[in-house]
Amino acid sequence: MSRTHPLPSIGLGTFRLKGQDVKDSISSALQLGYRHIDTAQLYGNEEDVGAAIHESGIPREQLFITTKVWHDQLSGNQVIDSLKTSLKKLGLDYVDLALIHWPSPNDEVPMKHYIAKLNEAREQGLAKHIGISNFTTRQVNEALSAPGGENLVTNQIEVHPFLANKKLIQHCQDKGLQVTGYMPLAVGKVMEEPVLKEIAGAHGVTAAQIALAWVAQQDVVVIPSSTKPKHQKANLEALDITLTEDEIRKIDALDAGERIANPDFAPDWDE
Repeated sequence: MSRTHPLPSIGLGTFRLKGQDVKDSISSALQLGYRHIDTAQLYGNEEDVGAAIHESGIPREQLFITTKVWHDQLSGNQVIDSLKTSLKKLGLDYVDLALIHWPSPNDEVPMKHYIAKLNEAREQGLAKHIGISNFTTRQVNEALSAPGGENLVTNQIEVHPFLANKKLIQHCQDKGLQVTGYMPLAVGKVMEEPVLKEIAGAHGVTAAQIALAWVAQQDVVVIPSSTKPKHQKANLEALDITLTEDEIRKIDALDAGERIANPDFAPDWDE
């Protein structure tokens, strides 16, 4: 199945960043060349993200802004109404990508309803592209077959060396969906992993850069979060690293199914 993949290969995650922290993070990232900024209604930072974008002076058409609709905004016309609220907070006429942040817990709201509403938001020009996040293989199939599901471009999921999520990545790619990987550094855990450190030494880089290169080499978009310009620059440079097949096998072997984002309303995950 052929779909267009509009997402830049790396973006800046903003989870847990607020106020001046998120403004400074975005400001330095944009100066370094990042153009993809990832936020969400849940993060409570859309106004600050918007302020940082406007203060950058970078033309809107050069930026790729993602936000996500929280799971309590899926019924009735809430998907559209909440996106309009997000746009007001961001100070934007549209986002480049609007995602359903999590599938409706226990299918309380039928998926065909909120996917159709998300597509309606796209048709209204609130978002250029639409996608999903934290959807399992079964839910990916359901979303793609829902009204408007043919317009979905990505599934944003947790991907790092300790949660490779290979089955879901392969399934999405087989269905023509780009995969976006969040928490690619496993909230810093990759820095201390001996195998990653050993491979990093061979390349003259850091373990974090090796983890990002491993994710990116699977044709997965990476959205690491960082407030330090030095780390942001290193994350960008990680995309230039090419790992050998042997190195990839060693990193693949680290997969232990260690899931960080696993709230009580999460779906039944793929094994």
